[in-house]
Amino acid sequence: MTLTDLVAPSAIIPALKVNGKKQAIAELAARAAELTGQNEKAVLEILLQREKLGSTAVGNGVAIPHGKLPKIGRLFGLFARLERPIDFEALDSQPVDLIFLLLAPEAAGADHLKALARVARLLRDADIARKLRESRDMDALYAVLAMSPASSAA
Repeated sequence: MTLTDLVAPSAIIPALKVNGKKQAIAELAARAAELTGQNEKAVLEILLQREKLGSTAVGNGVAIPHGKLPKIGRLFGLFARLERPIDFEALDSQPVDLIFLLLAPEAAGADHLKALARVARLLRDADIARKLRESRDMDALYAVLAMSPASSAA
């Protein structure tokens, strides 16, 4: 299973321009709401509540903001490569430039955790992260996400 099971080409932002963590989360929430038909305010609120528990930056310039929504029908992913790295309050203090937003149905349980683990494993792969940083357009980014090895599947 690859990340393309979670992300459609339309859910890839090749060069997101943001100045900080809150703006990044707000922009991603707006795009996710648009693509899923969810309420933008509800998506943003769930993501911000999760961030209050601790930063979703997982290190090495990667963040995986996530949350569960009552009305979403299936797991949904959105990937953004930032034009400029931003402070995301990461434990390793590294600025973030790769963000994978993950939304799950409230009843997703283990599937949500498996998807989170799969995303984290893939984006922590130095080779894949480098290819994502070097890719400049939606198709190239999608191709990198699509070629994720089956061995990294949860």
